[in-house]
Amino acid sequence: MTVISLIGVTIAVFAMIATLSVRTGFRTEFVQTVLGANPHLTLYSSQFIDENSERSTRLTDYEQLVDEISKVEGVQSVIPVVRTQVLASSEIRNTGIEVFGITIEDLKKYPLVSKPESSAGNLNDLANGIAIGSGVARALGIVVGDMIRLTSPNGVRTAFGVAPRINQYKVVYVFEVGRYDIDQTRAYLTFAEGQKFFGRDGVADELAIFTDNPDQVETYQKTIEATVDENLFTWTWKDSSGNFLRALQMEDNLMFIVMSILVMVASFNIVSGLVMLVKNKSSEIGVLRSLGLTQGAIMRIFVIYGAIIGTTGTVLGVILGCLFAIYIDPIFNTVNYLAGGGIWDPSVRFLSTLPAKVVMSDVIAVVTLALTLSYGVTIIPARRASRMYPGEAIRYG
Repeated sequence: MTVISLIGVTIAVFAMIATLSVRTGFRTEFVQTVLGANPHLTLYSSQFIDENSERSTRLTDYEQLVDEISKVEGVQSVIPVVRTQVLASSEIRNTGIEVFGITIEDLKKYPLVSKPESSAGNLNDLANGIAIGSGVARALGIVVGDMIRLTSPNGVRTAFGVAPRINQYKVVYVFEVGRYDIDQTRAYLTFAEGQKFFGRDGVADELAIFTDNPDQVETYQKTIEATVDENLFTWTWKDSSGNFLRALQMEDNLMFIVMSILVMVASFNIVSGLVMLVKNKSSEIGVLRSLGLTQGAIMRIFVIYGAIIGTTGTVLGVILGCLFAIYIDPIFNTVNYLAGGGIWDPSVRFLSTLPAKVVMSDVIAVVTLALTLSYGVTIIPARRASRMYPGEAIRYG
């Protein structure tokens, strides 16, 4: 019963540490991929009537806005961007993508694009072509050096209607950031080429803003909105990923509660073990009581016994859980190989690997919960042992 109780506590703590580490790693990886390939804030313009009496949302005074916002305390950089959706084609395939026009120097400020998980070609050659995500390259069946044709439906107005804009570019850089929805849809041109091809001469579609502390992006958002005109508004990375972040937080709370039940069940194994021990050692308890050992001393014996089981199981569980989180990649690869592959689909999970991260606060919470339950449940059988009458214990033991 002692061995079973010890194994039960160890497995429960191990499972809780492993689950929380994967949960924390998933959230951290998600936030890093969002911030590594996207700005912290994006500045847009509401609709207005331009000089051609047409509705527009373009930033005509983007250079002045860049200067104004750059002076806001905590803002690292402000980047003008041209952005639109087009049809990308190779000689045999087509796919829809989103093209960003941005300078090479500004694009290097996106760490997951300039220094991705894997890449081919040279980002510094962007002036001579286009950079695309690895998913786009696979969808079109092209590699670095091949040509890609972009077709924009928002073309030039003619007497016969709107003529689509069509141009070909050489693929000079292919990147893989590890997030499916980015690798599958992103492409980058230089800012000047984006303005030229999409008819954005002298204007920008949006401003990408980077701050010192993206977790406190709401503070910068209020300051920036108070600085610019009222017809301009901002959109933060938390706004774009808000539903997912709230779902993660809800899952965090529910997961901790569910795993706490597992630890509670394992802790009650200690109770069953102590009850059996008290039953088997009743005569010895009677002898000790007849020799003058107090009820408190008897109670401390069984409390210490249960505490040793809980402490040892908790320590072993923490060690196994941390090792699992550290070596999760080879463990997961082995499981995936034995299962025949296909367990992890990046198109569904949006991450190319299973992340795990051990956080001290999670470990402390698990250890506190496990020790509290382990120590608490020992009181019941320990009190029962201390209240046994010596004569009856020796007679019926």
